[in-house]
Amino acid sequence: MPEPEAQSEPPRLRGAARDEQIRAGIEPLPAGERPVPLVVAAALCVALGTVNLALWAFGADVRQRPSAALVLMFAAVTFAAAWGLWTARYGAVLAFQAVLAATIIIAGLSVLVAGNGLAVALCATVLVFGSWLFWKLVRVLARLRVPEPGAPDGSA
Repeated sequence: MPEPEAQSEPPRLRGAARDEQIRAGIEPLPAGERPVPLVVAAALCVALGTVNLALWAFGADVRQRPSAALVLMFAAVTFAAAWGLWTARYGAVLAFQAVLAATIIIAGLSVLVAGNGLAVALCATVLVFGSWLFWKLVRVLARLRVPEPGAPDGSA
């Protein structure tokens, strides 16, 4: 009985060698390229800031009307985040992911106290869409260059 031919499969790498192999296969994000998750995240920031300003301006019925300073500060932060995401700033993407992770956790915990089907559907939407966006931004973040300390423009 003939012996099966030995196939020459590359050995499976583990640990730091595997991490290095994965890093070598990632192409840096070229200047001006905007992957879909980055555009979606920037658009989400613009939408949140705009809706917040509009609701405040039209006197939306909330428990307590927030001050103009708080509304303007929130809008400024979301618009600044949108600009950072649009220009593919590493820190902006990382900060957005941190806020997104907190939002996903809060939505997941909110399902436990949801009082009706609409609340459950809203939590599920935030969980599904937020998780998808978070996962897609991981790859984008891997393709961005980490800013070097002391670089005047924050780029590598």
